[in-house]
Amino acid sequence: MNLKGIYTAVRQLFVKNAEIDLDNLPQHIAVIMDGNGRWAKSKGLDRSAGHAAGAETLREIADYCSEIGIKVLTAYAFSTENWKRPQKEVDALMDLLYEYLCDADNKLVGKNNVVRVIGDVTPLREDIKKQITYVEEKTKNNDGMIINLAINYGGRDEITTAARKIAEQVKNGEIQPEDIDEKMIDNNLYTAGQPWPDIILRPSGEYRLSNFLLWQAAYSEFWYADICWPDFTPKHMKLAISKYQKRNRRFGGI
Repeated sequence: MNLKGIYTAVRQLFVKNAEIDLDNLPQHIAVIMDGNGRWAKSKGLDRSAGHAAGAETLREIADYCSEIGIKVLTAYAFSTENWKRPQKEVDALMDLLYEYLCDADNKLVGKNNVVRVIGDVTPLREDIKKQITYVEEKTKNNDGMIINLAINYGGRDEITTAARKIAEQVKNGEIQPEDIDEKMIDNNLYTAGQPWPDIILRPSGEYRLSNFLLWQAAYSEFWYADICWPDFTPKHMKLAISKYQKRNRRFGGI
Protein backbone atom coordinates (compact mmCIF):
# COMPACT_ATOMS: atom_id res chain seq x y z
CA MET A 1 0.00 0.00 0.00
CA ASN A 2 1.40 3.42 -0.98
CA LEU A 3 1.42 6.48 1.29
CA LYS A 4 -1.82 7.81 -0.19
CA GLY A 5 -3.48 4.47 0.49
CA ILE A 6 -2.25 4.43 4.08
CA TYR A 7 -3.45 7.99 4.64
CA THR A 8 -6.87 7.18 3.19
CA ALA A 9 -7.11 4.07 5.39
CA VAL A 10 -6.34 6.06 8.53
CA ARG A 11 -8.93 8.67 7.63
CA GLN A 12 -11.48 5.96 6.93
CA LEU A 13 -10.79 4.47 10.36
CA PHE A 14 -11.33 7.84 12.01
CA VAL A 15 -14.76 8.23 10.47
CA LYS A 16 -15.76 4.59 10.73
CA ASN A 17 -19.23 3.95 9.38
CA ALA A 18 -19.45 7.48 8.00
CA GLU A 19 -21.50 7.87 4.84
CA ILE A 20 -19.16 10.38 3.26
CA ASP A 21 -16.64 10.13 0.45
CA LEU A 22 -13.30 11.23 1.89
CA ASP A 23 -11.96 11.77 -1.61
CA ASN A 24 -14.76 14.19 -2.51
CA LEU A 25 -14.84 16.56 0.43
CA PRO A 26 -15.80 20.23 0.24
CA GLN A 27 -12.65 22.32 0.36
CA HIS A 28 -14.18 25.15 2.37
CA ILE A 29 -16.95 24.84 4.97
CA ALA A 30 -18.45 27.97 6.53
CA VAL A 31 -20.55 27.93 9.68
CA ILE A 32 -22.96 30.47 11.15
CA MET A 33 -22.69 29.57 14.83
CA ASP A 34 -26.27 30.46 15.76
CA GLY A 35 -28.46 29.61 18.72
CA ASN A 36 -26.08 29.96 21.66
CA GLY A 37 -28.39 32.30 23.56
CA ARG A 38 -31.49 30.18 22.93
CA TRP A 39 -29.61 27.07 24.02
CA ALA A 40 -28.68 28.76 27.30
CA LYS A 41 -32.21 30.05 27.88
CA SER A 42 -33.67 26.58 27.34
CA LYS A 43 -31.45 25.35 30.18
CA GLY A 44 -32.11 28.26 32.51
CA LEU A 45 -28.58 29.62 32.05
CA ASP A 46 -27.17 33.05 31.31
CA ARG A 47 -26.60 33.75 27.62
CA SER A 48 -22.85 33.92 28.24
CA ALA A 49 -22.94 30.23 29.18
CA GLY A 50 -24.36 29.51 25.75
CA HIS A 51 -21.54 31.38 24.05
CA ALA A 52 -18.98 29.46 26.13
CA ALA A 53 -20.61 26.17 25.12
CA GLY A 54 -20.60 27.30 21.50
CA ALA A 55 -16.88 28.04 21.68
CA GLU A 56 -16.23 24.50 22.87
CA THR A 57 -18.35 23.16 20.01
CA LEU A 58 -16.17 25.08 17.56
CA ARG A 59 -13.08 23.40 18.99
CA GLU A 60 -14.64 19.97 18.53
CA ILE A 61 -15.83 20.71 15.00
CA ALA A 62 -12.46 22.21 14.03
CA ASP A 63 -10.73 19.05 15.25
CA TYR A 64 -13.07 16.88 13.22
CA CYS A 65 -12.75 18.94 10.05
CA SER A 66 -8.98 18.97 10.36
CA GLU A 67 -8.89 15.20 10.85
CA ILE A 68 -10.89 14.36 7.73
CA GLY A 69 -9.01 16.78 5.49
CA ILE A 70 -11.09 19.95 5.13
CA LYS A 71 -8.88 22.76 3.80
CA VAL A 72 -10.72 25.84 5.16
CA LEU A 73 -13.23 26.29 7.99
CA THR A 74 -14.80 29.73 8.48
CA ALA A 75 -16.74 30.40 11.68
CA TYR A 76 -19.02 33.43 12.09
CA ALA A 77 -18.17 34.47 15.65
CA PHE A 78 -19.23 38.14 15.94
CA SER A 79 -20.93 40.27 13.31
CA THR A 80 -20.82 44.01 12.70
CA GLU A 81 -24.44 44.05 13.91
CA ASN A 82 -23.76 42.20 17.18
CA TRP A 83 -22.64 45.44 18.85
CA LYS A 84 -26.37 46.21 19.14
CA ARG A 85 -26.76 43.50 21.77
CA PRO A 86 -26.92 44.37 25.50
CA GLN A 87 -23.55 45.68 26.73
CA LYS A 88 -23.29 42.91 29.31
CA GLU A 89 -23.52 40.27 26.59
CA VAL A 90 -21.05 42.09 24.31
CA ASP A 91 -18.55 42.37 27.19
CA ALA A 92 -18.94 38.67 27.96
CA LEU A 93 -18.39 37.81 24.29
CA MET A 94 -15.24 39.94 24.16
CA ASP A 95 -13.90 38.30 27.34
CA LEU A 96 -14.64 34.87 25.89
CA LEU A 97 -12.98 35.77 22.61
CA TYR A 98 -9.83 36.91 24.41
CA GLU A 99 -9.67 33.74 26.49
CA TYR A 100 -10.28 31.61 23.41
CA LEU A 101 -7.44 33.28 21.50
CA CYS A 102 -5.13 32.95 24.49
CA ASP A 103 -5.85 29.22 24.55
CA ALA A 104 -5.72 28.80 20.78
CA ASP A 105 -2.90 26.25 21.04
CA ASN A 106 -5.28 23.86 22.78
CA LYS A 107 -8.53 24.86 21.11
CA LEU A 108 -7.60 25.47 17.47
CA VAL A 109 -3.95 24.95 16.54
CA GLY A 110 -3.48 21.36 17.68
CA LYS A 111 -3.55 19.97 14.14
CA ASN A 112 -0.98 22.44 12.78
CA ASN A 113 -3.81 24.72 11.74
CA VAL A 114 -3.51 28.30 10.51
CA VAL A 115 -5.68 30.77 12.43
CA ARG A 116 -6.81 33.95 10.69
CA VAL A 117 -9.24 36.63 11.81
CA ILE A 118 -11.41 38.16 9.11
CA GLY A 119 -13.31 41.38 9.76
CA ASP A 120 -12.59 44.90 10.95
CA VAL A 121 -10.58 44.51 14.16
CA THR A 122 -10.25 48.30 14.67
CA PRO A 123 -13.03 48.62 17.32
CA LEU A 124 -11.82 45.63 19.35
CA ARG A 125 -10.04 45.96 22.70
CA GLU A 126 -6.28 46.39 22.54
CA ASP A 127 -5.60 43.13 24.39
CA ILE A 128 -7.74 41.25 21.86
CA LYS A 129 -6.00 42.90 18.91
CA LYS A 130 -2.59 42.03 20.34
CA GLN A 131 -3.64 38.41 20.83
CA ILE A 132 -5.00 38.24 17.28
CA THR A 133 -1.66 39.47 15.96
CA TYR A 134 0.19 36.94 18.11
CA VAL A 135 -1.92 33.95 17.05
CA GLU A 136 -1.89 34.86 13.36
CA GLU A 137 1.88 35.38 13.37
CA LYS A 138 2.52 32.17 15.28
CA THR A 139 0.42 30.01 12.96
CA LYS A 140 1.01 31.65 9.57
CA ASN A 141 3.61 29.07 8.48
CA ASN A 142 1.57 26.03 9.54
CA ASP A 143 0.42 23.76 6.74
CA GLY A 144 -2.82 22.41 8.19
CA MET A 145 -6.40 23.60 7.84
CA ILE A 146 -7.07 27.34 7.69
CA ILE A 147 -9.50 28.48 10.39
CA ASN A 148 -11.07 31.85 9.66
CA LEU A 149 -12.64 33.47 12.71
CA ALA A 150 -15.08 36.10 11.47
CA ILE A 151 -14.96 38.78 14.17
CA ASN A 152 -16.68 42.15 13.73
CA TYR A 153 -17.37 40.81 10.26
CA GLY A 154 -20.06 41.87 7.82
CA GLY A 155 -20.33 40.87 4.18
CA ARG A 156 -21.42 44.34 3.06
CA ASP A 157 -18.61 45.94 5.05
CA GLU A 158 -16.10 43.55 3.49
CA ILE A 159 -17.21 44.43 -0.06
CA THR A 160 -17.23 48.15 0.80
CA THR A 161 -13.70 47.88 2.20
CA ALA A 162 -12.53 46.10 -0.95
CA ALA A 163 -14.13 48.81 -3.11
CA ARG A 164 -12.31 51.51 -1.14
CA LYS A 165 -8.96 49.74 -1.62
CA ILE A 166 -9.51 49.48 -5.36
CA ALA A 167 -10.73 53.10 -5.60
CA GLU A 168 -7.54 54.21 -3.86
CA GLN A 169 -5.48 52.34 -6.47
CA VAL A 170 -7.42 54.08 -9.24
CA LYS A 171 -6.92 57.44 -7.52
CA ASN A 172 -3.17 56.84 -7.32
CA GLY A 173 -3.00 55.90 -11.00
CA GLU A 174 -1.95 52.33 -10.23
CA ILE A 175 -4.86 50.85 -12.19
CA GLN A 176 -7.56 52.05 -14.58
CA PRO A 177 -11.32 51.60 -13.98
CA GLU A 178 -11.49 49.17 -16.90
CA ASP A 179 -8.94 46.96 -15.09
CA ILE A 180 -11.47 46.19 -12.36
CA ASP A 181 -12.93 42.71 -12.64
CA GLU A 182 -14.27 40.00 -10.35
CA LYS A 183 -10.81 38.59 -9.69
CA MET A 184 -9.56 41.98 -8.53
CA ILE A 185 -12.47 42.38 -6.14
CA ASP A 186 -11.93 38.85 -4.85
CA ASN A 187 -8.25 39.57 -4.26
CA ASN A 188 -9.16 42.52 -2.04
CA LEU A 189 -11.50 40.58 0.26
CA TYR A 190 -10.51 39.19 3.65
CA THR A 191 -10.52 35.67 2.16
CA ALA A 192 -8.20 36.50 -0.75
CA GLY A 193 -6.37 33.43 -2.00
CA GLN A 194 -8.81 30.97 -0.41
CA PRO A 195 -11.41 28.83 -2.18
CA TRP A 196 -14.97 30.09 -1.90
CA PRO A 197 -17.15 28.19 0.60
CA ASP A 198 -18.57 25.04 -0.96
CA ILE A 199 -21.20 24.74 1.74
CA ILE A 200 -22.55 27.07 4.42
CA LEU A 201 -24.10 25.56 7.53
CA ARG A 202 -26.61 27.26 9.77
CA PRO A 203 -28.06 25.55 12.83
CA SER A 204 -30.80 27.00 15.07
CA GLY A 205 -33.64 26.83 12.55
CA GLU A 206 -33.00 30.18 10.84
CA TYR A 207 -32.91 30.42 7.03
CA ARG A 208 -30.83 33.46 6.14
CA LEU A 209 -27.21 34.46 5.51
CA SER A 210 -27.21 37.32 8.03
CA ASN A 211 -24.62 39.37 6.11
CA PHE A 212 -22.14 36.46 5.99
CA LEU A 213 -19.74 35.95 3.05
CA LEU A 214 -22.11 37.66 0.61
CA TRP A 215 -19.62 37.78 -2.27
CA GLN A 216 -18.09 34.36 -1.64
CA ALA A 217 -21.46 32.59 -1.24
CA ALA A 218 -22.54 33.14 -4.87
CA TYR A 219 -22.56 29.40 -5.58
CA SER A 220 -22.36 27.91 -2.11
CA GLU A 221 -24.61 25.04 -1.13
CA PHE A 222 -26.64 25.48 2.07
CA TRP A 223 -27.49 23.14 4.93
CA TYR A 224 -29.83 24.12 7.75
CA ALA A 225 -30.65 22.28 10.96
CA ASP A 226 -33.20 22.90 13.68
CA ILE A 227 -30.66 22.55 16.50
CA CYS A 228 -28.69 25.17 18.39
CA TRP A 229 -24.96 25.46 17.75
CA PRO A 230 -23.85 24.11 21.18
CA ASP A 231 -25.66 20.85 20.31
CA PHE A 232 -23.93 20.59 16.92
CA THR A 233 -21.63 17.54 16.77
CA PRO A 234 -19.32 15.86 14.26
CA LYS A 235 -22.28 13.62 13.41
CA HIS A 236 -24.18 16.68 12.18
CA MET A 237 -21.13 17.80 10.21
CA LYS A 238 -20.90 14.34 8.71
CA LEU A 239 -24.56 14.50 7.71
CA ALA A 240 -24.13 17.95 6.14
CA ILE A 241 -21.14 16.74 4.11
CA SER A 242 -23.07 13.65 3.04
CA LYS A 243 -25.97 15.81 1.82
CA TYR A 244 -23.51 18.10 0.02
CA GLN A 245 -21.92 15.18 -1.80
CA LYS A 246 -25.29 14.11 -3.19
CA ARG A 247 -25.94 17.49 -4.83
CA ASN A 248 -25.24 18.36 -8.45
CA ARG A 249 -23.33 21.64 -8.57
CA ARG A 250 -23.74 23.16 -12.05
CA PHE A 251 -22.53 26.74 -11.45
CA GLY A 252 -25.07 28.10 -13.92
CA GLY A 253 -24.44 25.39 -16.51
CA ILE A 254 -26.42 22.32 -17.43
